[in-house]
Amino acid sequence: MTGTTTAPSGARTGSSGGGRVVVVGNGMAGSRLVGELRARDPDVPITVFGAETQAPYNRVLLSNVLAGVTRPDHIGLVDAAWYAAHGVDARLGVEVTRIDRAARTVHASDGTATRYGTLVLATGSTAFIPPMPGLRDGLPEGAQVFRTLDDCRRITELADSARRAVVVGGGLLGIEAARGLAGRGLEVTVLHLAGHLMERQLDPAAGKVLARTLAALGIGTRLEADVRALRTDGGAVTGVELARPGGGTEILGADLVILSCGVRPEVSLARDAGLAVGRAVLVDDELRSVTDPDVRAIGECSEHRDEVYGLVAPAWEQAGVLAGLLAGTDPAARFTGARQITRLKAAGIELASMGETHFGDDDEDVEVVRFTDAARGTYKKAVIRDGRLIGAILLGETSAAGTLTRLYDRAAPLPAERLGLLFPGMSAAAEAESPVRMPDAATVCQCNNVSKGEIRACWQAGARTAAGVARATRAGTGCGGCKDAVEGILDWLDGQESADVA
Repeated sequence: MTGTTTAPSGARTGSSGGGRVVVVGNGMAGSRLVGELRARDPDVPITVFGAETQAPYNRVLLSNVLAGVTRPDHIGLVDAAWYAAHGVDARLGVEVTRIDRAARTVHASDGTATRYGTLVLATGSTAFIPPMPGLRDGLPEGAQVFRTLDDCRRITELADSARRAVVVGGGLLGIEAARGLAGRGLEVTVLHLAGHLMERQLDPAAGKVLARTLAALGIGTRLEADVRALRTDGGAVTGVELARPGGGTEILGADLVILSCGVRPEVSLARDAGLAVGRAVLVDDELRSVTDPDVRAIGECSEHRDEVYGLVAPAWEQAGVLAGLLAGTDPAARFTGARQITRLKAAGIELASMGETHFGDDDEDVEVVRFTDAARGTYKKAVIRDGRLIGAILLGETSAAGTLTRLYDRAAPLPAERLGLLFPGMSAAAEAESPVRMPDAATVCQCNNVSKGEIRACWQAGARTAAGVARATRAGTGCGGCKDAVEGILDWLDGQESADVA
């Protein structure tokens, strides 16, 4: 039986065309948009479809769940009861199967057809599974991708009876998966095709330090590893086949294989609907499809000015811009691009990387400031051009992350004493890091764009803990890298109050 959902008579919605806003995808981008839009407009009818049955959760924290240090119910972004309480029609566990742009309708797996005034695609990405022997007929028993909470649960089940794990792919997700499995006591080896780990974010020297850090955690690394096939027996994984540099192959035994070979934007719905697609859905500065202005796209399924963002902060920024446009509260809002800052914070590993990190000492027109202590897993690097920070890596000891992020994000002038960039407490850079010197406009939480002034306002309103500030502003609920800075500001404000009382 097919049903039809239509917007209530007289419903309004800013610039969304006067009808229902339908969001396809309830991950970190889609759920943020729904929350931002409802906060700006309590009346606009909203329907959100989510392929996963559970309420949205923070994917950034999946490695902690895999390691067993965080419970799955502790990474939720929205309580399931929130939707009904805020008048949002949430279709959890229901996939959209077709978009009819002529009828302005989406058709779903539950047989419904839902009309929209504005359609927002937030379908994210899917894990890429390489077409190699052992994988052409689907994932065999013991092989798994690491992308969703269900993936995490399945890996946990498999890990209970596994001894040796191989992670194919040494990017961000691969490192997170490896750390999670090692935390469960498995023997883990990371296989990476490139010459060093996380080559998109790190230079070769940092990659070497990271490999040494992983080794200290019991995680082996094989670089320039050309994986040719998965070996199976009776439908279950037994190992990975690798090409030898001089010819021939070798078998690396494993009873658990995690495939972390990259992701691909999920654009099948958009393509089938006739929308322009490059690597992802092509959108303008108002996040509108260049084909159809009634269709918007945000997050990993959108391509803006030739850029596809794979991190949380840009997706949340897009959600805020689009919510302001659809609600009519910020009709001049535009998304003009975002700086990408990668954070990795797993047990025993702390990393922050931003901008252009691959320049070396011999490159002209740049200044490189670097410190390495491989034995302690520490690597710090700042790349400077024309007196501005254009890239940085902090591995192992990341106390300078707040200062460097602000300098990078604002393209601010740098202090003449460069050493203080890498070591807070030295020269003028320390003053910029200190709450007393930090301007209220300085961004403390990059994921949620929360400033020091907003944290101060929360404190003045009675939020005296990091948890209280998080409830009011969401600061610290993304990658978690700003929690120390938030707590530092709160401690400083408490100290100021005590001094005033005295």
